[in-house]
Amino acid sequence: MRSTGAIILLVVLLLVGFAGCAGCSTYNNLVGLEAGVEQAWADVEAQYQRRADLVPSLVSTVQGAADFERTTITEVTEARTRAQSTSVSPEQLDDPAAIREFAAAQAELAGSVGRLINVVVEAYPELGATAGFRDLQAQLEGTENRINTSRTRYNAAVAEFNATARRFPTNLFAGVVGMSPKAPFEAAEGTETAPEVDFNF
Repeated sequence: MRSTGAIILLVVLLLVGFAGCAGCSTYNNLVGLEAGVEQAWADVEAQYQRRADLVPSLVSTVQGAADFERTTITEVTEARTRAQSTSVSPEQLDDPAAIREFAAAQAELAGSVGRLINVVVEAYPELGATAGFRDLQAQLEGTENRINTSRTRYNAAVAEFNATARRFPTNLFAGVVGMSPKAPFEAAEGTETAPEVDFNF
């Protein structure tokens, strides 16, 4: 009788041990995936910061070479300030509203910089032809490509985390330890419509 009780106790202890090991493995996997999401988001922010750092050089180049309309310069400067003051912490990566607010501020900056470049090229062709301005344009274009790549990698990390966290039985464990789905970076509203191109200046 004693040996039967000991065997049952041993089996129960082994099952609890295996469940504990499985739980630790699941938790460690989720922590690793969450860290990947946070790293990917940090890369997104770094590329947006790179663009924001280029804006003062662009504004200085334009101001120094042309008697430029102040409203466009002011618009770019204010958009840069708003974009830099809007941030998303790792704790907010599961908040779609915070991601949308960040994206809107960055889209506003991108739009104002694009308008600035278009106005310069149209109104001041001699400035648009200078090596310094062309170099800044190339750097901004490269930065936009890096931003797109970073957003794609962030969304891939979010998709991997969310898929893993939703699979059974991981979804039960993720809820217990408080790991909620992360919000992807989505396109701004209206970007599904192609812009109109008008060559009649």
